[in-house]
Amino acid sequence: MSHIMTAETAVTTPARNGLLPRLRLAPWLYLAPTLAVLFVWIYLPLFQAVQLSFTQWNMLPTATPRPVGWENYRNLLALPELRQAAWNTLWYVLGLLPLSVLVPLAVAILTQDLGGPLRNLYRALIFIPMIVPPIVAAVLWRWLLNEDYGLVNRIITALGADPVSFFQNPDIALWTMVWITGWKLMGFATLLLSAANGTIDPGYVEAARMDGATRWQIVRDIRLPLLSPTILLLTMMTILFGAQWSFVYINAITDGGPLGSTTNVFFLMWKYGFQTFSAGWSATAGVMTFVVFGLIALALLTLSRKLAFHDN
Repeated sequence: MSHIMTAETAVTTPARNGLLPRLRLAPWLYLAPTLAVLFVWIYLPLFQAVQLSFTQWNMLPTATPRPVGWENYRNLLALPELRQAAWNTLWYVLGLLPLSVLVPLAVAILTQDLGGPLRNLYRALIFIPMIVPPIVAAVLWRWLLNEDYGLVNRIITALGADPVSFFQNPDIALWTMVWITGWKLMGFATLLLSAANGTIDPGYVEAARMDGATRWQIVRDIRLPLLSPTILLLTMMTILFGAQWSFVYINAITDGGPLGSTTNVFFLMWKYGFQTFSAGWSATAGVMTFVVFGLIALALLTLSRKLAFHDN
């Protein structure tokens, strides 16, 4: 009997020894294409950008990048243009938060009980900006807000007021760009919040109504807590990407002007790289932006885990 057990063990042990490595290797084979794409398109360019930030290069194929150490970082940090762009980036984010979170949240909640044609009408009106290509939206708003022949200024002058320089006045231009960017984002945010609001169990609302809760109490105590993951997601997306989404409109309408009032760090990176052909400065600005927004992303993820309420 012992001889039989020994023989069986001798047969099965090599098979198991050969199977285990294959089982351990199988998940990595499935992940290999995705990991290769991440490495080629994200991590390798990031490493090259960090490497380029310590050099000076005019992007000509015949020129060789010249190492300069930390000189690019010192020069950019001392540059008033970068400080202005950083402040403008902050104003973009603060201005976009109401348009991409608060207004869509109010629309999603107030129109939840609509039915029939009205519900379809509001969804179409909110959703249309989302499907308009950004460059088309930029051309449209540049025409509508033109100081001389724009439709908006025609209405303003018809009411007896002076025309407004939406793109020429440094005090107004940034907020005009914020509005255009936010107008484009409202459809996506409203759609996301409406979908999340529609998944709330109606039993919670009915139970609250039977207990005598008012509509505001239902919104405050039921809808807002259950919508908190979506609200935090939109808030995080706006903070991390809001200023970046405005790049197309800045590039197509104001080119960062007037007097740099509409520029931000993302447009500044493009300007250094493709207008002044200073690849080192562009990479340096990109690395600093990546570090700052990476730290902000970590803080927001930590905060969202503590504040988000999930219906389990």
